[in-house]
Parts: sequence; C-alpha cells; structure tokens
Amino acid sequence: MKEKIALILLSGGLDSSTLLAYAKSHGFTCIALSFEYGQRHHIELKAAIEIAKLNEVREHKIININLRSFGGSALTAEIDVPKHRSQEEMDQEIPITYVPARNTIFLSYALAYAEVMDIYDIFIGVNAVDYSGYPDCRPEFIEAFEKMANLATKNSIEGNKKLKIHTPLIDLKKSQIISMGLSLDVDYSKTVTCYDPGESGQPCQVCDSCKLRIKGFAELGLKDPAIKN
Repeated sequence: MKEKIALILLSGGLDSSTLLAYAKSHGFTCIALSFEYGQRHHIELKAAIEIAKLNEVREHKIININLRSFGGSALTAEIDVPKHRSQEEMDQEIPITYVPARNTIFLSYALAYAEVMDIYDIFIGVNAVDYSGYPDCRPEFIEAFEKMANLATKNSIEGNKKLKIHTPLIDLKKSQIISMGLSLDVDYSKTVTCYDPGESGQPCQVCDSCKLRIKGFAELGLKDPAIKN
C-alpha cells in the first residue's frame, strides 16, 4: 500500500495542532510547513517547532516572508490589537487582526512545495464557526483555491491525481475542535493562540483569539491549560 503523505500548515496554535493530530490519526505521514511572516506573535513559531517534534513529523520547513512590507494588520504593523471585545462586536465586521491575503499566500507556498514533493493532500486549520470573520477562512475560498490549484500545476495537468485541500475543522465550534484534540492527546498547554502574548508566550486572555479559545475550553468545563495563573 502506497504511503499517504500530507502537508500540514502548522502555526503552533490550537487549531493547527489539532489538525496535525487529526491527519496523523487518519494514516497520513506528515510534513509540516510554518511561516515567519513578520507576525507580532512570532513566539508561535517556537510552539510550532516543539509540536512538530512531539508529533515526529517527517520534515518541518519554516518559510520566511515579510508581510510587514505591506502592513495593514494589527499582526504585521504597529496597530493595537483589539481587546475586551464582546461576541457581538466580534461578529460585526472583519477585524484589524485580519492579515490581507495571508491564507492565499500560505496556500500558494504550500501548493508549490506539495508539487515539488509530489504531495496531493494539504491540510489547513481554517474555521468558519468560532472565528473572527476572516474572509479567507470560508468554505467558498477553500473551494475556489483548490479549483485554481488544479488548473495551475504541472502535476494536476499531466498526472492522474488532483490536489485536495482538507479542512476538517471548518464547520466545528471551538469546543468541538478542543474535544477532538483532547481525544487525540493534543497538549494544548504547548500551543500559542494569543495575538499579543507576553515575552514568554503567556496569553493576554482578552484579545479575540484568546476569548474564543477560553470560551471553547469553558464550554467543556475546562480551564485553558495555556493560562498559568
């Protein structure tokens, strides 16, 4: 039986760590791809490196790009990260933490690397339920990118297989993602989700990302293990 190999977009956060465990549980040998893109919360890369090692991925490649050249986001420019927002406020508009075209850029790198490595399965941890309204986390975006990918590469034109972008978390609430991860022995204490963490990685607990994460654990009757105090 031919080995199944998957390329996993691994940020070091809760969702992508769950994604990696999910892919492994479904029989994939995993290669991880992470990005140093000038993000404010660059400490997440340390988490990604540790999580990749714990999961014994075949290879972990970190790509350096500089989205600070464009800015336009609280994650890549000197703009304050929104904090203490209510769920209603989060639902009203796309927040300033949205990084323009980030998932398009990440998936394009993943597509190129997958073609070089002869990989036809890419996993990305986008979510369209408990999220902050990012347009590049929607099913329509993923479907459109997958269609484009299969028109744009030599492997898809000359080969017999089509590339598949897997989004197993896309329709899940944060609590459901956490529940899945716990069943797969994901150690969430090692993940970094906060948009504005302290120097040692401690979460601020009040940005949108922290609040959605804390709420997810609370719905399961649990405390977020990343919060040490």
